[in-house]
Amino acid sequence: MSVAVDRSVSYRAGDGVPRIMGVINTTPDSFSDGGLYLDPAKAIAHGTQLAAEGAHILDVGGMSTRPGASPISPKEELERVLPVIEGLHRLHSQAISIDTTRASVAEAALASGASIVNDVSAATEDPLMLGVVADHPGSSLVLMHRQGAPSTMQVDPRYGDDVVAEVKGALEDACARAVEAGVAEECLWIDPGIGFGKRLEDNLALIARLGELGALGFPIVLGVSRKSFIGHVTGAQVQADYLAQERRDAPSERIGGTAAAITLCAAQGTADVFRVHDVRVMAEAIAVARAISNASAQASACGPDS
Repeated sequence: MSVAVDRSVSYRAGDGVPRIMGVINTTPDSFSDGGLYLDPAKAIAHGTQLAAEGAHILDVGGMSTRPGASPISPKEELERVLPVIEGLHRLHSQAISIDTTRASVAEAALASGASIVNDVSAATEDPLMLGVVADHPGSSLVLMHRQGAPSTMQVDPRYGDDVVAEVKGALEDACARAVEAGVAEECLWIDPGIGFGKRLEDNLALIARLGELGALGFPIVLGVSRKSFIGHVTGAQVQADYLAQERRDAPSERIGGTAAAITLCAAQGTADVFRVHDVRVMAEAIAVARAISNASAQASACGPDS
């Protein structure tokens, strides 16, 4: 039985309280958990688990956007995501996000219970995307920066003197396009696109200077969960390549590095939404980071010079 709920409280960001977006990949080839949740029943059960662990948003994707990924037909994408979105919408009050670059998929998902469109192309792949979101007042749109297409984006990505300024400018332009198309400003979120056409140094700079993107005035979504830059930082990726042992740097083994990046951003208050695979662990990391940050701020306010 469907229960009418107000999902707006679950996903509106920008109030200083970070939200957690739990990842549900209904794909056979996603970089981290491809094939685990291809069956709709398993995907719905996984979403239920993520909700219980503290996810405010359930992000459902039916086509992999990992480096080197090949596209599938819109029909196949819809067959993967719609049963999951419909099932989650019936069972939970969490906001549901559709991870897609296709307007037709976004349209069907919004009609089936989704309230957020997460577009990794910043609405450039499908010219109809902005109109679809604009026609669904109250629905949010995540505009992510990406250099190149998934099949080639990690083949020698290049930036100028300042990757943060370049990404910021691109996201500002994307938001302006969306507003011009009729999407309300308060419904726009931005994402720097960690790992999407980025070198290690680009990823690190964007995370370290994430606050500069906040100057645009839009909530920031950060997706660092299990990304390959973590393996490059720790050396695990280099060892895996050298020894030809891919499992040495399996994405599921990058939880510590993920928590480190999220803890930093949570303590600094530079991200509004954290897109993660491991909800329970990251919820704990965020809670502790914010508690310590708040205690530090109170101590400074009560210091001898206050």
